Amino acid sequence: MRIAVTGSIATDHLMTFPARITDQLLADRLDRVSLSFLVDSLEVREGGVAANIAYGLARLGHRPLLVGAVGADFHAYGARLAGLGVDTGAVRVSTTRHTARFLCTTDPDGNQLASFYPGAMSEASGIDLGGVLDGGVDLVLIGADDPAAMVRHTRTCRARGVRFLADPSQQLARLDGAEIRELVEGADHLFTNEYEHGLLLEKTGWSRADVLARVGTWVTTLGEKGSRIERAGEPPVDVAAAAATVVADPTGVGDAFRAGYLSCLAAGGDAVRCARTGSVLATLALAAIGTQSYDVTADDLPALLAAAYPPPVRPLSPRPA
Repeated sequence: MRIAVTGSIATDHLMTFPARITDQLLADRLDRVSLSFLVDSLEVREGGVAANIAYGLARLGHRPLLVGAVGADFHAYGARLAGLGVDTGAVRVSTTRHTARFLCTTDPDGNQLASFYPGAMSEASGIDLGGVLDGGVDLVLIGADDPAAMVRHTRTCRARGVRFLADPSQQLARLDGAEIRELVEGADHLFTNEYEHGLLLEKTGWSRADVLARVGTWVTTLGEKGSRIERAGEPPVDVAAAAATVVADPTGVGDAFRAGYLSCLAAGGDAVRCARTGSVLATLALAAIGTQSYDVTADDLPALLAAAYPPPVRPLSPRPA
């Protein structure tokens, strides 16, 4: 199955703050916040939601098609992704803007303060996804990107009858209700985290039932609690998270989950197995610094899944007297 991943492509500047960010906030001074953090470390890593997801898919043996806008400074980054098996032929290169930048400070509790500069991503709406689909694409993930690009890509998939997965994530805060409703309508899958789940309902004015009437499957990630799968007319299914043995960096964990989920979906897996595969990849990403540092292959998955989700042990039958 040919998968296209649209969304941001960025460089991540990841910093660690040794104290708790929340301790620096004064309850009676929240109307005027002016904080400066002396950080302990700086990691400059390649990231962006689309590139992170494409990386995970490539590690699992797929050749995903990356769709997004970058600056001329993308050359080395693009060459690395291409070397790993990502098809970068649909990436638009700006002549005037730098590749997007993500700057994030994380404390020991996993709290984060982040800023995102869109740069060349602002030109993503100029990408003709129709031309990309002409090359043969079976599934499109529409991730966080320039809002106009997200809407345009969704309209193209809907007009072409191509299965698409809506993953608006952090752009939900910027999008208005009408835009969100258009991005969700007709999606094969909708991805949110727990906070975004509520925000989507609030901004669209839809009920949970309204959303489920418009999408095939709604997947909500719940952090260490795992994920929840919802479908119209069916009770929600909670899928436990794979146990994390090392917690190094939470950045990009959700992208790794999506890569694992998509890989399993492309292989015909059911939603529970897809969520478990996503959770296994998320755990690997959590144990690595940066969003494209974990190492995994498709051959590793059976053992990883068996270790994370062993079959239940049947109780012994009582011996006859």
